Amino acid sequence: MDFQVVILAGGLSKKLVPLVSKDIPKPLLPLANRPVLSYVLEQLEQSNLTDLIVVVEGKDAANCVRAWVSNAYAQRLNVEVAAVPEDVGTAGALRSIAHHLRANDIFVVSGDLVSDVPPGAVAATHRLHDAVVTAMLCSPPVSGHLEAGSSGGKDKTKKKSVHYNIIGLDPTKQFLLYIAAGAEVEKDTRIQKNILRAAGQMEIRADLMDAHMYAFKRSALQDVLDRKDKFVSLRQDVLPYLVRSQLNSEVSLNGATQPEENGNEKDNSQKNQALLSRILANASKPSFHELYKLGTNVIGEANHLSGYSFSAHNNIIDPSAELGSKTTVGPHCMLGESSQMGDKCSVKRSVIGRHCRIDRELGCDESCYH
Repeated sequence: MDFQVVILAGGLSKKLVPLVSKDIPKPLLPLANRPVLSYVLEQLEQSNLTDLIVVVEGKDAANCVRAWVSNAYAQRLNVEVAAVPEDVGTAGALRSIAHHLRANDIFVVSGDLVSDVPPGAVAATHRLHDAVVTAMLCSPPVSGHLEAGSSGGKDKTKKKSVHYNIIGLDPTKQFLLYIAAGAEVEKDTRIQKNILRAAGQMEIRADLMDAHMYAFKRSALQDVLDRKDKFVSLRQDVLPYLVRSQLNSEVSLNGATQPEENGNEKDNSQKNQALLSRILANASKPSFHELYKLGTNVIGEANHLSGYSFSAHNNIIDPSAELGSKTTVGPHCMLGESSQMGDKCSVKRSVIGRHCRIDRELGCDESCYH
């Protein structure tokens, strides 16, 4: 598949101090005894997406990641590590490495996303529908939506972040008709008439969030980044712009800019309806997801570690883990393979790695053991 993958991995995130340091930037933070970046890399490898650019904030952090990648994946993946300035945002990070982008389609994923949806399924769906942009949506975590962050897949904003999206979907739930993110969520929801006329009906949902996994047609992405130099965020700027523009002639299906056409509202409405009907017809075709046994659409939960599922208490406990009498494990915790907890232990917002043993009557609060 002619895809180039960009992994927005972050750097020395201030929010993660003191967990991060010059020697251990965010992409190399251990999650269940493995650098968090390794989960994304292995999922991409399994989907045969092997032409990768890992974008890291700061030269020192990039050098650490480059050394680790060269040692762990030199014979398996074609990985280039690119350093970008700190705090440029996700759109700014892509703008900084635009000269490295050569493929017809660009796959963009956050470096700390671990999903049960194979990246290859999203990429195949994007190619099947010949889309300008394909975005994966998911149900939010039990505790709420993801917070805004850095160009490692989450975006910064000076104001307090709004953590949910308003999504408009066509009846097949495969065509994104409307999206409001960030500050736009707090405004009145306004739907373009031409969208409603062309689609016939729209399902409005507030229970889905952007999972930070996208596939773009490169020509359209670069056109937007070049012309909209104030855009900082993929989630809050680029994606909503492309969705708004899909039935305008400003952004066409093949990514090329088209001149505005003259004509009355009725003629334009008929053209828009024909255009959207053609897109929706493509969306109703059998999806490549059938190859991945994902059903008929891209929407899925993205808060699952590969091979694990969150329990009803929003935690992950390996089946081989041993829990002592009266031991409690709270939400946002993970107990790895063959880990052992003594009697009357308490685990809160912590990760207990494989083969770790915690003695009786001990508490683990916001800790990571490996």
